[in-house]
Amino acid sequence: MMTKPLFRTLVLVVLAGYVATAQQAAPPKKAATSQPSLAPSAIGVSAHRLQRLHEGMKGFVDRNEAAGIVTLILREGKLADIHATGFQDKESKTPMRTNTLFRIASMTKPITSVAIMMLYEEGKLFLTDPVSKFIPAFKGQQVLEQGADKPVPARRQSNIRDLLTHRSGITYGFISGGPVGAGYRKNGVTDGLTTTTMTLAEAIDKLAAEPLVAHPGTAYNYSLSTDVLGRVVEVASGQPFEVFMRERIFKPLEMTDTDFVVPDAKWPRLATVYSPDGSGGIRPMKDPESFANTHISPVAYYKSKTYFSGGAGLVSTAADYARFGQMLLNGGSLDGVQILSPKTIELMTVNHTADLPNISAAGAGYGWGLGFRVLTDLAATQAAGSVGNYGWSGIYGTTFWVDPKEKLVAVMLVQRYPGSTVAAAFQPLVYQALTR
Repeated sequence: MMTKPLFRTLVLVVLAGYVATAQQAAPPKKAATSQPSLAPSAIGVSAHRLQRLHEGMKGFVDRNEAAGIVTLILREGKLADIHATGFQDKESKTPMRTNTLFRIASMTKPITSVAIMMLYEEGKLFLTDPVSKFIPAFKGQQVLEQGADKPVPARRQSNIRDLLTHRSGITYGFISGGPVGAGYRKNGVTDGLTTTTMTLAEAIDKLAAEPLVAHPGTAYNYSLSTDVLGRVVEVASGQPFEVFMRERIFKPLEMTDTDFVVPDAKWPRLATVYSPDGSGGIRPMKDPESFANTHISPVAYYKSKTYFSGGAGLVSTAADYARFGQMLLNGGSLDGVQILSPKTIELMTVNHTADLPNISAAGAGYGWGLGFRVLTDLAATQAAGSVGNYGWSGIYGTTFWVDPKEKLVAVMLVQRYPGSTVAAAFQPLVYQALTR
C-alpha cells in the first residue's frame, strides 16, 4: 500500500506546477528531508527508457497533433514518473504543467461506478434491483430494435448491473444512428457533454421515456447508463449526486482538483481543447461545436451546471486521478481511508460480459466489468499489457489503467477531439520502461 508521505510528495510536486523535463519529477526540498524520492530503477522502471515516453509524447506536440500532454506512472505505490510537455494553451504559449486541469469526460464513469458500489456495500441497493425501484419512470420500458417497425415491451426490467455493464438497452444519441438515437436527438436527451437547463432528475426521466435499443441484458451498448447511475446515487443516498461525490469520494481521497465545475480561481489552469484544423494540424475547439451528432461545450459546460453527468462531467488532474487509481489498486483504500472492500474491487474488475459476442467499444481482447473495461485476452489486444488490466478513456483523448499484476497505475491526459491517437502510443511506451 502507498504510504501517506510518499503520495503527499506526489501531490506537492503537482501543486507546485512543475513542468517535468527530467526523468523523474523532483519533490520540493521540504518533503525530501523526511521522505527521499526513489529513483525509478528502485521500482523496476528505467529512467533511460522513460525518456522514450517523454520523447514520444513530445512528438505529438512537435507534429502539431496535440497542444500538450501530461503523463503519470505509479508503481508499487510510488511515483515513477510525472511529465508535462507542450502547451496548456498553444495560442498564448501557456506551458503545460503537471497540475493542469483536464476534462476527463468518460473517465468519470469509473468514479460514478465506485459511488454505486459504496451504496451496495451499505445495503442501500443490490445489483439485481430494477432501476425503476429508484427511478419510477423506468417502469414499462419499450424496445425498438434495429429494423423493427414499432417498439415492443421489454422482456424484463433493466437493473443496476445492467447499467454498470452497459447492458441496459440505453444508448448515446451521438453514437446511435438508428431510430432510437434519432429520438434522443429529436426529444432533447442530453449526452452529458454540453449545457442544458435540465436537472439530473429531469434529464433522466426524459431519457426513461425513450425506447431501448435492445432488451435489457442481451447486448452491450456503450451508453448514458452511467448518467442514470448518478441519479440512482441521489435517490439511494438521499444526497445530490455532486454532493455525494465531493463528500464521499473526492474529499476523503484528497482529490482536491476534481469536480464538475471549475471555479474562477482555477480557471487559468484549465487546458484548451483542440480539434483538427483540416490541414493536418489543430485549432482551438469552438464553444459550442458539433461534430456530426456529437455536440460539445468545452467552456460554458464547466462554468456552471444543473445537470451533473455521471458518465462525462468531471474535470481532474493527473495526480488526482492517480490517487483514485491507486485506491483501486490497493483494494479500495488509500492513506488510511477505506472507500471500498477488496472483495468489491474484485467483483468490479472481473469480466461481466463474457457471454456477449462483441464488446466493440472496449476493443479487441477486452470485456466489461462494473464500470471499467477489463483485459481478458492479451494476444487479441495486440499491445503490451497484462490480463486483468482495467481502466477506461475519455472522449477528449484521456486514458488511464490499473495493472494489478505489475502494481502499476498509468494516467495520460490530453485535450483533443476527435481522432486523438495519444492513448494508443502511451500504453506501449509505459510498458517498455519496465525492467522487471
